[in-house]
Order: sequence, then structure tokens, then C-alpha cells
Amino acid sequence: MQPEVGVITPVYNGAKYLAESIESVLAQTYSNWTLTIANNCSTDSTAEIARGYAARDSRIRVHDNQHFLPAIANHNASLRLLPLDSKYCKLLFADDWLFPDCLERMVALAEAYPSVGILTAYSLQGSEVIWTGLPYPSTVTSGRDACRNRLLGGPYVFGTGTSQLYRAEIVRSVESFFNEANTHCDSEICFHHFDRWDLGFIHQILSYTRPLRPESLTTEANRLNTLLLMTLYELITYGPVYLTAQEQRVQLAKKWNEYYAELAGYVLEGRDLWNFHKENLSKLGYPVDRRRLSAAVFRRGWKAFFKNPFLAIGNVLSGGSPLSWRFQKPR
Repeated sequence: MQPEVGVITPVYNGAKYLAESIESVLAQTYSNWTLTIANNCSTDSTAEIARGYAARDSRIRVHDNQHFLPAIANHNASLRLLPLDSKYCKLLFADDWLFPDCLERMVALAEAYPSVGILTAYSLQGSEVIWTGLPYPSTVTSGRDACRNRLLGGPYVFGTGTSQLYRAEIVRSVESFFNEANTHCDSEICFHHFDRWDLGFIHQILSYTRPLRPESLTTEANRLNTLLLMTLYELITYGPVYLTAQEQRVQLAKKWNEYYAELAGYVLEGRDLWNFHKENLSKLGYPVDRRRLSAAVFRRGWKAFFKNPFLAIGNVLSGGSPLSWRFQKPR
């Protein structure tokens, strides 16, 4: 009588850790699962490893993409492979793994509370426990309350793909589950669906995520500080859904102040960060307010000059700042 869980693993050149990830599924105390490995045109031994396991266990299937897809587009394509018999969907990235009772604990909670659409739990990232912040024993939290708390500055407890479990009907309700334009799309799906569903949370470490690596999407997102842009986007897009008009105004005022303080640093020190945020603000329909930015640049530059005048001037003259061209002699 166990409902089927469709485990989906999108992978590109994941040979180094794929076997460990697959073994963690085979070790589950919950037996009614399928594992679909979506190979995104890997050039290493990913396909051979995946097919080797598929030959030994009929619950494991391998799909080979005909064309290479960007990471999030591949996640969406992989989710469209979810078997029709699956009641639940579990993403598992190829360099992560699950603790043995992960599926059993998550399905038990979902079956007990039909209002829960997305579940998550603590995860271990290296030696650090992440996704903490919900008080124990808040097993089921109103989706609206969880989103309100986050938009009002509360902790992020939604988790990411490997730590999340979805009801299959939610995954199938849209052609593309993740917003491919949003690096933090696993957060946005919660805001998108929690006006109708509740959040399930298990106060136990049920998955393992490897520490950040130089080539990972998360490392690049941290370098560009996409989290700052994402929280602004969420306030603009989902504030009207979960907050009062006054609450949204107050939170947006705080976020804009924070954002322009960071933008000032990018103007003074980082050309690529400045270009990234300028372009993405325009896409949101909020072109840079030059007057506000100038004031923020002046405040930050003044502080930097008095702290270390030689370093401050050097950053601008070195060519790394968008202001550098104003001080460079024409050739």
C-alpha cells in the first residue's frame, strides 16, 4: 500500500559522486520508489555508471538528453520524466545523497496531512546543519504563514531540491516547474504554491549536500550576490499575495536601502557585479535610480577613503570599477 515516490536525478558529468547518490536510494527503508537518472549529454563515465545500476535494479531508469540543456532547464526536463504512477516526487542531485529513512519519514508526513504540498527537513552541508529556524515541533506550517514570515525577514526554511519532496500533482500542474530565469527557483516554487498548500517540515537531518565547489551554480550565485536580488524580486512579486500593503512598503523600503548600499560597493569595486545587477534590475522593471545610487556611492566611498585612502583610490584606478574610465587617459 506504499504510494510510489519518483526520485529524479538530473546529472551532467557527475561520475565522481553518482554511485554514492544512487546507493543512498537503494539503501532507503522505503521500497516503493523509482529512480530516473536524466543524463544531460555527459562526457565522462556518468552514462556507464547509471546504466550499470539500471541493469541490476528494474526500479532504476536512465534517460539520455538529445541536446545539452542549461542546468535549470534540465531540471524541468527531468521532472517531466516523472512516472505517471508516482504520487510524490523527490529531487536528488547527483552529488548529494539521502539518509536511509528520508523517503519513509517524508511520505509518512505527507500521507498524514493531505494539505501539505511541499515537504523539507534539515540537511547536512559538509559538517553544517542547514534550513534551521522553525520552532520544534512545527511539523505542519500554514503555507501562507511560512511565506509571510520569510518576506518579513524570517529565516529561510524551505530548503532546496535535494531536501524537498513534492506532491506529484503540483509538479504536473505546470509545464515548467522551475522558473528558469531565477537561480533561486527552489525558493520561488514555495511562494508560488503556498497560497494553496501547507509546508511540511521534519526536524531531522534527512539529506546530505556537499560543500560548495568552485564550479557549482551556488558558488557563482554567491559571487554575484544573487540572493539579494532574489529577496527583492520575491518582495515585489509575492508581497501583494502574502503581506498587507503597509507591510510590503516597509519591507521594500528596507530592502531598497540594503540593495543600493551593495550597489554602491559594486560601482566602486566590481564591474561585473555592477553589470549583472544593473541588467537584472531593468528586467524587473526597476532601472537604477541614479540619484539614489550617487548618494550611496558617495557615502560608501567616503567611508572607504578614510579607512584606507590608497586602497580606495587604487580600486577605482585599477580598471575594476565602472567609474575607472572617468580617470583613465584616452589612448
